Parts: sequence; C-alpha cells; structure tokens
Amino acid sequence: MSFPTAPVPVIGPDAAPDPFVPRDRHGHPLSRRRVIAALLALSLGGFGIGSTEFVAMGLLPDLARDLLPGLYAASQEQAIAQAGWLITAYALGVVVGAPTIAAFAARLPRRTLLLWLASAFTIATLASAMLPSFESVLVARFVAALPHGAYFGVAALVAADLMGPGKRGQGVALVLSGLTVATVVGVPAITWVGQNAGWRPAYLLVAALFAATVIAVRALVPWQPGDASSTIRSELSAFGRIQVWIALAVGAVGFGGFFAMYTYIAPMVTEVVGLGEQLVPVILITTGVAMTIGNLVGGRLADHGAERAIFVGFAGLIGSLVLLGLAGGLAVGLFFGTFLVGFTAAAISPIIQTRLMDVAGRSQTLAAALNHSALNLGNASGAYLGGLVVAAGSGYLAPAWVGLALAIGGVGLAVLSVVVQRRRALEPAFSPVSA
Repeated sequence: MSFPTAPVPVIGPDAAPDPFVPRDRHGHPLSRRRVIAALLALSLGGFGIGSTEFVAMGLLPDLARDLLPGLYAASQEQAIAQAGWLITAYALGVVVGAPTIAAFAARLPRRTLLLWLASAFTIATLASAMLPSFESVLVARFVAALPHGAYFGVAALVAADLMGPGKRGQGVALVLSGLTVATVVGVPAITWVGQNAGWRPAYLLVAALFAATVIAVRALVPWQPGDASSTIRSELSAFGRIQVWIALAVGAVGFGGFFAMYTYIAPMVTEVVGLGEQLVPVILITTGVAMTIGNLVGGRLADHGAERAIFVGFAGLIGSLVLLGLAGGLAVGLFFGTFLVGFTAAAISPIIQTRLMDVAGRSQTLAAALNHSALNLGNASGAYLGGLVVAAGSGYLAPAWVGLALAIGGVGLAVLSVVVQRRRALEPAFSPVSA
C-alpha cells in the first residue's frame, strides 16, 4: 500500500482535486513514518475491538459453564446457546451506540473523540471481567459495545484523510485490519488464556489492550478537526435516503451469514469433527488469516466500484457456506470452509462501508459508523438464529445453512439497491420538467 507524498486540497464542495499530503493542526506536513505510526495506533484500537468482540465465540463453553452452572449441568447445548446471548448483547450495543454517538459527536475534534471512546472501552471491559452474574455481564457487554461503531467510523475518516484521495476503501480496510489481525493473533491467544486461566483474566487482558490504545492514539494520531458544519439534524438526514437503508439492510442480513457460523465455531471443532479443545485456537487463527487477507482485498475492490464488489463478495460467501455445510463434518472440510467463509465475509465489510459513504451525502461520520450497526445487526441475528437451530437439536453445522439463507437475502437486497438506483437515474428523462 502506498502513502501520499504530494500536497492536500481544501476539503469542501469547491475544493480542487489536487493530490495532497496530510498535515498536523499547525499546517506542517506529516512524514510518511508519522502517517504509518498513526495508522498503526488506529489499528490497535481495532485490534482491541476485534479481541473483545470475537473472543467470546471461542470461550462460549467456558462462559456457559461458569455463568450458567445449573443449566450447563442439565443441558450443555442449551447453556451454550444461552451464553450466545452475550454475543447478541454486544452486537445490539453496537447497533445503538454507533448512530447515537456519531450524530451527537461529529463536531468534536476526531482525536479527542477517539480518546473518549477508547477510555470507555477500557472501563466497560474491566466491568465485564469483574461482574459476578450472567445478567450483570450481559449488561456490561451491551455497554462495552456502545463505542464500537463510532470508534471505527471516526478512525476510518481519519485514516482516509491520512491515505489521500482515491484510497478511501483502503483507508477503511487499514483500520479494520486491526480487527482482522485480532482474529489471527489476539483472539486465539486470549482464547488460550481463557481456556487455561479462566475467561475473566482473558477479558482483563482485553481491557489492557484498550488502555494501550488510549496511550497510542494520544501520542501518535495527529489532531484533526471535527465536522464544523455538522449538526444532529444534518447527520440524521442520512436516514432520509432510501439507498442508505438498503445498504444497511444488505450488511445486516447478508453479514449475518458469517456470524451464524462463526458464533459456534468452537463446538463445530470439538463436537462435530471431534477434535480436541486445543485445536479451537488453530481454526480461529486460520479463519483470522483469511479475514485479514479478505479485508484488504475488499478495500481495493471497493475503490474500483463498491456496487459491483458487493455481488462479487456475496457470491463467494454463498459458495463458502455451501462448502462448509456439506463438508464441515470432516476436519479438512471444516478447515477450508471456515477459511473461505472468513475471507469472503471480511472482504464484504469495507465494501459495504464504502457504499454507505457513497450514498450518505454530507452525513459521512454517521455513515462510517452505521456500517458497524449493520454488521452487528447481522452479528445479533446470526448468533440468535444459529442458536435456535442448535437448541432445537439440529446440530452445530446447522448454523451454516442459516448463514446461507441470510447471505442469499443480502444478495436480493443488493439487487434491489441497483434497481432503485437505475430507476432514479431514468426518472429525469421521463419527468414533465425534462420533457
């Protein structure tokens, strides 16, 4: 990935499309090294978020055993399915927090907002690790998720400015790369800690990652102003655009296909294939590698046209879920199936975020954050629907078929988006005014 080396245009509707270099608050150009350091600091926050969001999936049996001991003794499947509510609660917290914080805080200087959000993550994750009951941890997971979408949204805008024009999708992907790298390194490592020392120390480790993010963002990310022209009304105006709603639905429905599978990846390894618990981190690592590669590929595809890229991504996701559903009972089938599902699903994420920013008009902060509301609606619905079929006794591979149905729904919504866009493009030609 290349970084800009030439000068920044004035941002605004009348700005000249000249190439630029990012500058600090005093107008001094930032060196390439400083840009890379700032991007790494932003990605560290994504690494922490990926760890806190996904580590529960590898520790579901441990969470169920500790927080729901009575139910676990009676029925392990039902206890694990109920422990999945912790994932659903986190996802719903993202859905609520992303638009709320983005709409109210878009005017704040971006680094200041990022520091507040990273601090909130630290405190809420500490609470998740220390509270005693399932119900209290459930609430803590909801609260811990509130800054999620806003952090990624604001960090994506900062990264896009640092990368320069024509590389917005790659800037989004770089911030998201912290999340995907977490699935390669952070989630397996913290899962191992949780399996050997308990899930509470695992969450304390995640809290330490967020504390490190606060320090890194303060030291390395250059000051950037907020959107001085932003108001709550102007940001919320995005909700008046039908294409924004369709893009959100594409992410919410289609991406649920990934989470229906990923939520129950630990019991797939141990119960379906019959491998040892120690191999769960190995499958998580391979899936995380796939997600890291897929995310970067998706960022490049988005820069060449998000609309077409959505169909490419969903075609891959559908094929991958079919493979997993048919061959996931074998070790090699589970390995390749989860790898391909992770690759294609991660590629879709920056594509949808870029599409949202394309159709949101002036509401860029809200649009960048809303992507994570959409994806976490998919997280919540996928985890919930996958849990229903597991609790009904259909087995741990059944969520792959639930995911397939959701992914097909995402394709249908993407087709609807194209139809609406083309009809609107034709309207002026047939309107009385144009006639």
